[in-house]
Amino acid sequence: MRVLFDTKELLFPKTKKLPMKCERCDEVFYIEKKLIKYYLSQRKNSGKFCSNACKYSNLITSAILSCKKCNCIVNRRKSQLKKSKSGNVFCSTSCSAKYNNVHKTKGNRRSKLEIWIESQLNFSYPNLIIKFNDKETINSELDIYISSLNLAIELNGIFHYEPIHGSSKLSSIKENDIRKFQSCSERQIDLFVINVSGQKYFQEKTSIKYLKIIENIINNRLL
Repeated sequence: MRVLFDTKELLFPKTKKLPMKCERCDEVFYIEKKLIKYYLSQRKNSGKFCSNACKYSNLITSAILSCKKCNCIVNRRKSQLKKSKSGNVFCSTSCSAKYNNVHKTKGNRRSKLEIWIESQLNFSYPNLIIKFNDKETINSELDIYISSLNLAIELNGIFHYEPIHGSSKLSSIKENDIRKFQSCSERQIDLFVINVSGQKYFQEKTSIKYLKIIENIINNRLL
């Protein structure tokens, strides 16, 4: 019960009703003292709502909403909605990833996958000088660059294949990808591109396959 009074007021003989706050609509309403005492002593759910409408609507365990990304109909339990910090609802992890990538306001430029792969490669190849997010070699960012092997590797996420930020942005990204290939070719650097757009969110178990691909490329150059 959401009381708006001091429990000592229950002892005042002249006070007949005391204020409560509805647990459904936050409306302030008044209820008789004797009923409050009864509800508290019996630990009843009654007395929590200002009206029957609020009482019965609170019994509904699910809600029909629309996906924040594509507007398709989504049915969610109340318990699921309470877990959402943003209050946004999505029909799939794909819609969630696309929306959050567009609207994120903080976070590293590098993905968790890139950071994890860096730590793994540094452990596996301690004697190999590996540059990550190198911007100097071709005047454009290379995710992984190993100068001693004339090798560069790009981890291309969903932004390289779908118009998450719009078609014009996608065209710009594709043009930049082509320029990277040309710049690497001019410098006799072999550029490998790995499509990681299938990973909607980071997990080590789904990242291992990308790490294995990179390790195979490096090992073949070390032969």
